Amino acid sequence: MRNLTFVKLGGSLITDKRQPETTRPDVLERLAHEIETVRRAHPNLKLVVGHGSGSFGHLYGRRYGTRQGVASPEGWYGFAATADAAARLNRIVTAALLKAGAPAWSIQPSAGLRCVDGKVVDGPLFAVERALANRLLPVLYGDVALDDVRGGVIAGTEEIFEWLARHLPPQRLVLAGEVDGVYTADPNLDPHAQRIPLITPASFAQLRAALGGSHGVDVTGGMAAKVAQALALTQAHPAIEVILCSGLIPGHMQRALLEPAGAVGTHIGAASS
Repeated sequence: MRNLTFVKLGGSLITDKRQPETTRPDVLERLAHEIETVRRAHPNLKLVVGHGSGSFGHLYGRRYGTRQGVASPEGWYGFAATADAAARLNRIVTAALLKAGAPAWSIQPSAGLRCVDGKVVDGPLFAVERALANRLLPVLYGDVALDDVRGGVIAGTEEIFEWLARHLPPQRLVLAGEVDGVYTADPNLDPHAQRIPLITPASFAQLRAALGGSHGVDVTGGMAAKVAQALALTQAHPAIEVILCSGLIPGHMQRALLEPAGAVGTHIGAASS
């Protein structure tokens, strides 16, 4: 689909992952405003927004081990509790987008997701397609899913986007987090850390050891896992540009959506240009 962009608002960006079920309302309000500003200025641009679970769903997912599978009554309770927490955050995100003027429509992934041994094989494609056709802003999120092998699992937003891209390949994927891209070390701990403007499969092999995990609880993986997922996506769909940037810097969301890849953050691609 032409002019299609996926946007992920990271859980660590829109929530305080060190505090249970705590959002960052000022950050969320500004990001919603930036997204709607871009939509209004560029009516031909189609957007799909997704977000992580942050300090909401991840806490329950970790407590009950939902990511590894579900087999017991206690595990299924955790499955349901994780879904409930993820949905609570989604209502907050959707409300912020609606307040900014965006026709945000929440699509509950778990109602249509199907996984096989942790891999997404089916999902709410029809809902997303029709939403885009009617100029709605579909809002997805990391959620639980029924799994043919594990019983139940957690499907992260990037995994849902990876599946969706097989059917609706975007031209760009913006992954907005706390830091402005990928660094040679943790920029919160090392003042000499350098931002890496471009990562390809060849350079990632050398960089992987330097990439740490996320600061808070994240049952879907840290920075290295996110970069690996992004590279796999670009190798499967070489035309997709992946931009990993900061959502804490005012204006960076708009720039990541509109400017050439590499203008902000880190550009992740199948090959160097």
